[in-house]
Amino acid sequence: MLRKVAGAAASKPLVEIRQDGDHFYIKTSTTVRTTEITFTVGEEFEEETVDGRKCKSLPKWENENKIYCKQTLLSGSGPKTHWTRELKNNELILTLVANEVVCTRIYVKE
Repeated sequence: MLRKVAGAAASKPLVEIRQDGDHFYIKTSTTVRTTEITFTVGEEFEEETVDGRKCKSLPKWENENKIYCKQTLLSGSGPKTHWTRELKNNELILTLVANEVVCTRIYVKE
């Protein structure tokens, strides 16, 4: 049952992005939950991994359209994680990596 709920929630999330120079606000909403992050490229900030572990994240410009963000757990152990967000044409490509596991989501601007 949980897998069906997660699948339905993830099928069409709504993503709001606001940018002011290197400062970003990203809100992702589904029928199950809403997440929000605010960060400035080049400055460390705290967030949670997808599975709820607290971490410090450091976003950096990889190129003019792509941000790479390394995540470091605040406590405990777990996989090494990072994410990238890239604007390409009319799409936002979000890539989440945990050790060797890669998840890619592609959002299309409406």
